[in-house]
Amino acid sequence: MAPDKFILAVLVSGQGSNLQAIIDSIEKNDLSAEIALVVSNVKDTYALERAHKHGLESIFLDPKSYPDRNGYEQALVERIQSKSVNLICLAGFMRVLGNHFIETFSGRIINIHPSLLPAFPGLRVQKRALEHGARFSGCTVHYVNEEVDGGPIILQTVVPIYDNDNEASLSKRILEQEHIAYPEAIQLIIEDRLTLSGRRVLHNK
Repeated sequence: MAPDKFILAVLVSGQGSNLQAIIDSIEKNDLSAEIALVVSNVKDTYALERAHKHGLESIFLDPKSYPDRNGYEQALVERIQSKSVNLICLAGFMRVLGNHFIETFSGRIINIHPSLLPAFPGLRVQKRALEHGARFSGCTVHYVNEEVDGGPIILQTVVPIYDNDNEASLSKRILEQEHIAYPEAIQLIIEDRLTLSGRRVLHNK
């Protein structure tokens, strides 16, 4: 592992399409990083298969193997710390992280969410946006703090909502933008082009 590389850990639970977008950006040299570890809290998820195909170290860390959330998160912390990780990327990681984990890696955890936060945090966000009659949705890359989907916003991409949209069509168009926005946000962090000012993330040229 090259010492000058920016080291990522990616946490996953599902199909891993955002993991794939990060991998593709690295392989095209658009992203100056290396993925040292992929961790899933779900067994046999396709995201782990993606990691395996690209020769990445990947593990299933079973929450049921630990007596409580603190025990699980401590095991997760130790795995990540053993890799000297610079940044943790949540890529469809469907598990709320506790204070211990967030404090241990404060300012070094980011997430991507399929809405224009602070609108529609949580789950089934495209369905809720359609039911609400929103005219625009999109995706948000943000730092992770103790508030679910509530951390400072790094990047947002707007996706229009069409009159004939349904949950599937809107989700598909938002996901396409996630695959662009997430690597872009990671590269901004690698290049040290972000400054946190209260709740605002300032972009330095």
